[in-house]
Amino acid sequence: MNSADNNQNTQPHNQTDATSNVLGEAISESEPTSEPKIIDSQVDLTTYQNRIAELEGQIKEAKEAQARANAEAYNARNRMEQETEKTKKFALEKFAKDLLDTVDNLERAIENSQSDNDPVFEGVKLTHKSLIAVLEKYGVKVVNPQGETFNADLHEAVGIDPEASANQVGQVLQKGYTLHERLLRPAMVRVGSQEASSK
Repeated sequence: MNSADNNQNTQPHNQTDATSNVLGEAISESEPTSEPKIIDSQVDLTTYQNRIAELEGQIKEAKEAQARANAEAYNARNRMEQETEKTKKFALEKFAKDLLDTVDNLERAIENSQSDNDPVFEGVKLTHKSLIAVLEKYGVKVVNPQGETFNADLHEAVGIDPEASANQVGQVLQKGYTLHERLLRPAMVRVGSQEASSK
């Protein structure tokens, strides 16, 4: 009887221990571990930070490329405007140069006229004046350097003038002209020399 009692007393105790063990294992398996989540969060954060840095770099490069493109477009527009202005200014160069022969002929006719009261002479003078005014309107200016210091950029020396001072323009054989301050035709002149002025 004692042994039966002992068996009855130990059996529930053993069952309780076994149940506790099973429940403990089940609880331990169901409990979430925090360490893997922390590691995952750190990995995700680093990945996001790297991606943000990469995108910021791309944005910076795009802005720099846009700035360069804007600068190039601005420079191209300026160059085009300058070229257009230059073309407009000097488009008349050949035409104006061809008109200078007509101006020269009118001036020779005025110089060689025999009578100031001749109506034809008055007409020639008016025509010459009108033609010079039109040329000046479009940027053509006369270079008549008599008495001025010789300037090789504007004058072409074709002889010595014994009456002129050294390096001074004496006789002007043919007037020069500029178009918007650029030489269209040099003035043909005679210049005084050191030898001529010392005599």
